[in-house]
Amino acid sequence: MKLLVRNLARSTSEDELRAAFEAFGAVQSCVLITDKASGLSKGFGFVEMPKQGEAKAAMISLNGSDLGGQKIRVKKDKSKSPASDAGSVSRDA
Repeated sequence: MKLLVRNLARSTSEDELRAAFEAFGAVQSCVLITDKASGLSKGFGFVEMPKQGEAKAAMISLNGSDLGGQKIRVKKDKSKSPASDAGSVSRDA
């Protein structure tokens, strides 16, 4: 399950973000979104956890918690990506 993490402190590292979620289970990927020009964090990122139960537990527990001095928001990512569409069937044909 892919999670969107918002309101991150600009100083939060991927390692810190990963560690917060690893307390609930395995983390498949962890990515902070950065500004291309400055290289600084934009204050949000994505964490992917392979086990849905662990991801839900992390989402519930970490949403509204303090990470790096900021109260973070965690929710299920609803963006469309090729990986999330892999199981869908097109009915246009």
